[in-house]
Amino acid sequence: MGRGLAAILSAAPLDDREEFRQIAVELIAPSPQQPRHSFDQEALVALAESIRHRGVLQPVLVKALAGGRYELIAGERRWRAARIAQLDTIPAIVRRRDDAASLELALVENMAREDLNPIEEARACAALVEELGLTREEVGVRVGRSRVAVTNLIRLLDLPDEALAQIERGELSEGHGRALLLTPDHAQRRFLARAAAQGRWSVRELETRARAAASERPRSVPERPRSRWHPDQAAAVAAIADELGAALGCELSVTPERGPGYRVQLRFGSLDEALSLAGRLRRARDAA
Repeated sequence: MGRGLAAILSAAPLDDREEFRQIAVELIAPSPQQPRHSFDQEALVALAESIRHRGVLQPVLVKALAGGRYELIAGERRWRAARIAQLDTIPAIVRRRDDAASLELALVENMAREDLNPIEEARACAALVEELGLTREEVGVRVGRSRVAVTNLIRLLDLPDEALAQIERGELSEGHGRALLLTPDHAQRRFLARAAAQGRWSVRELETRARAAASERPRSVPERPRSRWHPDQAAAVAAIADELGAALGCELSVTPERGPGYRVQLRFGSLDEALSLAGRLRRARDAA
């Protein structure tokens, strides 16, 4: 970072869709699709102090809007720090890309360079899947995560808003969030999340309590005993549950039917959960 702006730009030459210029800070606005919702104020103040002495060493990335204004694609921390430092202008690369490419670049840049909390990371991954129609494997390649890690992140968004807020505030960890998913009941998830935060439970303790809560919950639809399934059926059920559950990001059960068919039952803790999945599927269909 001590090489100066020219060295940085020379290391990443602009293409014919990009233009480097100094832009008034007040003409730039953050993207509404930005996954990051919270910023460490102390870190921003420290960055602003560095900017006062050394300037902005790496340009932000923006796209032009109507009326001579610009929308950030990447570099919101630098832009916010520049505002704190009361700079009039900031070095920027204006990129002429379509919205999909801009969104992908912004999300991937944030996943790679910013300290997002697990929920912000989950929202970023979900946006890459839902808005751009990428598979979880493709998202993993872009952000340097495995398919399983991406799937686990996105599944956190199935938690109640209260639990999501606790993870965002650092009261619970990503591991606590995954443990809460062991019970499908939203009311139990909220109760366990509050208890875990107040009692400072370990992830393992929360897993134990979540499994116990799930086992106590009565089944509304009795499942066919697995011992009566043919081994091929059992393998097919496991494969369907794994792939479809990862794709939909919701709780489901799979049972074989007579003949070659299988019955899949989805369970939602609330109307909002069901409508959220329906909306994601519709957006994915429209993007296809």
